[in-house]
Amino acid sequence: MVLRTFFFTNESEYTPIMSDSQRILKRSFDVILSILLISLLVLPILFLIVLATLDTKQWGVFTQSRVGQFGNLFKIYKLRTLKSEPHRFGRLEESATALGRYLRQTKLDELPQLFNILVGQMSFVGPRPDVAGYADLLTGADRVLLEVKPGLTGPASITYRNEEAMLRSQPNPKQYYDTV
Repeated sequence: MVLRTFFFTNESEYTPIMSDSQRILKRSFDVILSILLISLLVLPILFLIVLATLDTKQWGVFTQSRVGQFGNLFKIYKLRTLKSEPHRFGRLEESATALGRYLRQTKLDELPQLFNILVGQMSFVGPRPDVAGYADLLTGADRVLLEVKPGLTGPASITYRNEEAMLRSQPNPKQYYDTV
């Protein structure tokens, strides 16, 4: 109950969005499906990790801290799609490789998240796992997003499946991302 009071200032206003039996059913579905998919896809995932390693000249698995259920941070796993290259002014710049663009477009870069689902950090369906600095700024009723595990897919993933192209077409991509 301590975590819930962190997200809801008035405990009497708290109403769980899923019952305990719904949570158990959802978790059971996640475990069974992730075990099935990992057993079927472990060799293709390993092959893609090797390809991503060769393509980017870095370890083919990318990890990043994301905000999960109840605001807890976890490491998300993805296939590496960006290559770090020295910029002419000495800084490192990251750019998507041809393979990386294909992996992102087909969403194959997200296959390693099956392991996040298996260990209980994510679910198949839920809100997008965001980086710190966004999820912790949620206010009011929007904080209910932190009540559930982030998902491999969900409404935002479907609505913004072409997010990179949408952001490229904006004069101020960060402002667009933050407001839309």
